[in-house]
Amino acid sequence: MKGRFRPAVEDRWRDLADRPASSPHRLRTAPLPVSTRSGPPLAAVDHEGHRHLLVPIASGQRVRRGLDGPVLLLRKRPLEDAEVYQSYADLGCLRRDLDDVFTGLCEDVLEEIEGSESESASPTRDAPALKAVHRVLDRWRALFQTSGSPLGVDQLAALFGELTLLARLLEDDPSAHRLWLGPSGNRHDFTTGTDAVEVKSVTGGNALRVRVHGLRQLEAPEGGNLRLVCFRLERATDPASGSSVVDLVARALSLCDDESALLGLLVEAGYRTADAERYRSVLFRVAEERWYAVEKGFPRLTSQDLTAAEVPITVTDVEYTVDLAVEPPHPLSRTRVERYLEAMLVEEGS
Repeated sequence: MKGRFRPAVEDRWRDLADRPASSPHRLRTAPLPVSTRSGPPLAAVDHEGHRHLLVPIASGQRVRRGLDGPVLLLRKRPLEDAEVYQSYADLGCLRRDLDDVFTGLCEDVLEEIEGSESESASPTRDAPALKAVHRVLDRWRALFQTSGSPLGVDQLAALFGELTLLARLLEDDPSAHRLWLGPSGNRHDFTTGTDAVEVKSVTGGNALRVRVHGLRQLEAPEGGNLRLVCFRLERATDPASGSSVVDLVARALSLCDDESALLGLLVEAGYRTADAERYRSVLFRVAEERWYAVEKGFPRLTSQDLTAAEVPITVTDVEYTVDLAVEPPHPLSRTRVERYLEAMLVEEGS
């Protein structure tokens, strides 16, 4: 069951933080409720208050190199007391502002370890726990990378709109992240394959002018329907009146039943947790929300339009602007929007 290890991990770290290690070479540790052939993994806190997950490994095993900051650290660490000398894969988080995301990573590691240990009956030296750590890190490490340019304000606004809709869908279906295919290269932001939603965010004044990229973005799926939602966003200066993309990411992760999959989508969308701190001060609020049925009569350019006008489809890199402040088209009622989204969730779950 997803989320069952999170309370235990957070409780251990919270208790350990009250009595951090006394020197740079020491850790305070507490066992976690997972079994491996070499003993339980440990939650740990170092003298600076950084959180660690220690996974027991055989003395001859080697921990993968290359993960040495500035956000995550993975290394081999021996611990001993009066009775036991044990080697561990020490996974640590060097950024306190990323503790919550690190908790999700560690929860994923514990679930992977539990599954790997139960599936592997051979008591070989190559215990499955370390393999589980490496597998989970392969899925998560892109989120913690610091390479690449951070998102600009316009990009954050676009992501804010998509995450606003995603969180709404996740409230009704914790698996709704599977509909968010825009980051993976789909021409529509959300789709079941039959029905789709394209999300546009506009900022600045009362403008409702949306930019359309390409001839297929406002084409409905084959045999299906397309809706366009336009969020008019205003910049906010106070967290009481606005939210950041970081806030929406945290909300979506708390609602989602597959945190790892959602984090992968965020990476594809250009969002990296390592940049989260610089994004916290960029606040938006939704000043207006309009939904439209993209069908006959909606102002758009598509490949079918060019074919009908006898314009060669070899025309490429087409971009244009639609002014939604001019009616028609007329916005949809809230009831019609809710019914459409409900139908998409039913279709996705069937």
